[in-house]
This record gives sequence, structure tokens and C-alpha cells, in this order.
Amino acid sequence: MSLCRFCRAPLNRTFLDLGLQPLANSYLTPEQLAAGNEPVFPLHTKVCDACFLVQADHEVPADAIFDDSYAYFSSFSPGWVEHARRYAEAMTERFGLGPQSLVVEVASNDGYLLKHFLAKGIPVLGVEPTANTAEAARAIGVRTDVEFFNADTGKALAARGDLADLMAANNVLAHVPDLNEFVGGFQHVLKPEGVLTFEFPHLLNLIEKVQFDTIYHEHYSYLSLVAVEQVLTAHGLRPFDVELLPTHGGSLRLFCCHQTARHVETAALRALRAREATAGLDKAETYDGFSARVEAVRDSFQAFLREARDDGQAIAAYGAAAKGNTFLNYCGTTAADIVEAYDANPAKQNRYLPGSHVPIRSPDAIRVSRPDYVLILPWNLKDEITRQLAFIADWGGRFVIASPTTRVLD
Repeated sequence: MSLCRFCRAPLNRTFLDLGLQPLANSYLTPEQLAAGNEPVFPLHTKVCDACFLVQADHEVPADAIFDDSYAYFSSFSPGWVEHARRYAEAMTERFGLGPQSLVVEVASNDGYLLKHFLAKGIPVLGVEPTANTAEAARAIGVRTDVEFFNADTGKALAARGDLADLMAANNVLAHVPDLNEFVGGFQHVLKPEGVLTFEFPHLLNLIEKVQFDTIYHEHYSYLSLVAVEQVLTAHGLRPFDVELLPTHGGSLRLFCCHQTARHVETAALRALRAREATAGLDKAETYDGFSARVEAVRDSFQAFLREARDDGQAIAAYGAAAKGNTFLNYCGTTAADIVEAYDANPAKQNRYLPGSHVPIRSPDAIRVSRPDYVLILPWNLKDEITRQLAFIADWGGRFVIASPTTRVLD
């Protein structure tokens, strides 16, 4: 019997079982596709009856996911870079950051966020486990350590004098297999009155909007305030404020500090606690029945594919996103259904989507292929993508969204 990643209670309750799936960010080269030995792993999520942490019930090693071929570079999403710029502006103003401060980002990727602080003359440090993205950050002047962040890393940073006024850990808390080891590092690096911000997709949105495609091996945990608050408390930290963000289908930005810090708890945080309680996130039975709702989403999409195929219409996909791979593989979609996928990231182009084996092309290929439908896989970027690709209307092309039910956009 498996145990909860945080509190070690037995895990007995299924949240959603998506079967065997490949790693969502492991895009195949032509040689790997020809070899035909793509690994797959169980993708089965459970909820802890004791602390209500929803979590993947697997142990895919982190170094199998975040290696030097890891293909996600944050800077390829203009919307995400702008989100990071606004964060830097807001944090600098709110907390009075300046040349005497230090901003540390955990999982700093290619420097997409820290470069905005650097431009203001504020010293920065990134901690990033993937060497290729870290190298891209260093190339633009962002000081970066290549390693996984944990309690030992935190102690080492503190010992060399890297103590943070602001720490950012955006969209990484869900990615760590050992929550206690990871969260245990922050208390060492954070100054006594320092601020730590986490951003993570809110579990309540996943449930209410049936965002099951945000479940993949890279995400070990699916987070609510009720669960995260318990993790923080166990490691000498506490939340004091929260912002609701539109990113990733609805995220939380949680402001945290040492238990003994002077930061005052806000009404926004109390309101979120109340909202989660009303939704029943602190009751195990709330999590039952999600599987049936996910099956309905799959059935809707498969019906659309059948109808399009019967009408002789070509369907392409935009955005070789991890969430799209979970979705396509759960639906049993293959290259016979989706003719090709387009992505602006050169690291993904001329490869194949894991599992479905749909070929990935440059967005320039859209004008050549002229598909009848373009399925937007990263639905959280729908507005940005429909603006970029508005030209598909020139040949009668239309956009499709498959969450929470398949629909053709007007």
C-alpha cells in the first residue's frame, strides 16, 4: 500500500486513474519513434483521507523527467513572460526591493522571471535542475545554480550567504516528488521577514472545470490551500495572503513567511479558506465521482473526431503542451486523427508527441497544410493563440477547444 507524500497516511481513495501514459514532456525523435520502445508509466491519482493532498500514486524518478533534454523553455510563451514582468513590478513595489535585496527563484528555467528583477538592478539567483535551461539563463546574465532544491540545498545557500528577501517558486510545488524535502529548504534561505511566493494551479478549478489534462507524471501533487497550509506549517512557515490568478486555468499565488514573521494575515486568505470549506475540499467524499465527469469529456471529443473524419475534414493541433499529451493519450488519439501539431519551440519541432506520435511542425506549416480545424491543446492560452492564428479564417479554418466539453469556437 502506498503512503501519502506529505503525512504518510495510507492512500486508499482513487481520484482519477488515467491508465498507462508516456512522460508528457518526452517528445520523440524520428529515431526513437522508429525504435518503438517508448516507456509508459501508470498515471493514477489518489487523495489522502487524512490531509486531503491529491497526488500521483507513482514513483517516476525526477531525473527521468527533468534531464538535459527537457524541452520546456518559459520564454517561448509571450504571455508567460509578460506575467513574470508584472510579478517583478508588483513585488518590487510591494516589498521595497532594491540593490541591497536578493531575489531567489526556485525552478528558474531560462531566466524568464529573474531577468526582470536584474533589469531593475536587484541581485538575483536561480536554482534550476535542468542544465540546458540554466545555460540559457546564464547567457542573459542570470546567476544560476544547476541543482534540485531541497533542505540540503537551502542550508548550503544560507551557509554561503545567499539569504533571500523574496523567494519565488512558481509552478514547481506540484512538480516535486518529496514535498517535505522540498518545502524544508525555504526556511533556511528566507530572511526573518522575507517573503516566499508559490504559484500553483488550484485544485478547486481542476475539479469544477474538469481540467484533468493538467494531470501528468511531472505533476506529483494537485494542490489546495487546505493541503498546502498543512505542509507549510510542518516546516515553520505560514501563508499570509493570496491572489487568484487566471494562469493555467486558474491558479493561486500564495504569499508565505516564517511563522514568527510580522506579516499580517489578509481577508483574501480567510475568504479562500472559507471557499474551499464550502466546496468540501476538507472532506474525502468530495473527491469521489470525478472519474465519471472525465469520461464524459473524453466521449465528447471522440464523437467530434468521428464526425470530422466522416466528413473528410483535417484536424491539426496547436501547442505541443504536456496537458495536451495527457488529453490525447487518454482519448486514444493517434496521428490518424490529428494530422500534425504546431509549436513555436524549436526544441520540439521535427519530433513527435509522446504516445499519440503526432508529428510536430513549426507554426509556419499551418499556412501550407491549411487544416479545417485547429485544436488548441494549451486551452489556458486560448486567447493568445486565437489572436496569433486568426489567419486560418482565410481558408475557413476554425478553432476547437476540448475542455470541459468539445466545442468549435465562433
